[in-house]
Amino acid sequence: MALGEKLRTVQVDDLFDAMLKLKTREEAYKFFEDLCTIAEIKSMAQRWAVAKKLDAGETYIDIATETGVSTATISRVKRYLEYGADGYRLVLDRIKND
Repeated sequence: MALGEKLRTVQVDDLFDAMLKLKTREEAYKFFEDLCTIAEIKSMAQRWAVAKKLDAGETYIDIATETGVSTATISRVKRYLEYGADGYRLVLDRIKND
């Protein structure tokens, strides 16, 4: 069973449906501030920054220096970029096409 299948529950579907109702960055700030800890939000933001930098061809050393993220985290993000569910790729490509 793929991770996405293990993750798929009524509660997770409901959470994602709620997220899709957000219309502005300010709404996202309000929702995520109530939903997550500051550390969780910062961690997600760091992983997203790493994905963008890896996609741009930056080196592990440069990414670690610029973001403060460990090379283990960079490696994990790279693994998901290459072998994950293509969620990073989906959004990266949409941003490039905007």
